[in-house]
Amino acid sequence: MSDPTTIASRRIYSGKVVTLDVDQVRFPDGSTGEMEMVRHAGAAAILPFLSDPAGDDPQIMLIKQFRHAAGGYLYEVPAGKLEKDESPEECAVRELREETGCTAQRIQHLFTTFTTPGFTDEQIHVFIAVGLTRGEAHREHDEFLEVHTMKLSRALQMIQQGDIRDAKTALAILYAAGFSAGA
Repeated sequence: MSDPTTIASRRIYSGKVVTLDVDQVRFPDGSTGEMEMVRHAGAAAILPFLSDPAGDDPQIMLIKQFRHAAGGYLYEVPAGKLEKDESPEECAVRELREETGCTAQRIQHLFTTFTTPGFTDEQIHVFIAVGLTRGEAHREHDEFLEVHTMKLSRALQMIQQGDIRDAKTALAILYAAGFSAGA
């Protein structure tokens, strides 16, 4: 069986954040079909630590942000879309500063993940930030958010209780708690 390949692609919509293509695809079994694909430049997200990630129950920073698609506010890590010619690391640093006002002494890449590979090619590059210095946030006009600090154990409880429902945020917290806290 061969890998799926795009035979043809037709642009249906092109917007500020996403484009929509209808791709004619050859599937692994040789058959063909149409797939709607949301194209996205990619994004970066960053989990800020206010204390040593390897310490006992470190303190982290999250934002509580209004999201129209979710019908209200969600707890999230600072994140945003990659700008043209911007690296994921540069994007993470920029989003941390814009949304929280913080700069970091050091950032570390944790992982890169597809958001919803059934219909989009969007990938999010997730980082942690340590050695924070607070400053002034510079949010975009359509960003409505509050900064919240909490212990990592509290954030883990919030995931378990369903209070943190954003996938990139839950995964970043779980990853940091399970794999990187001692790094």
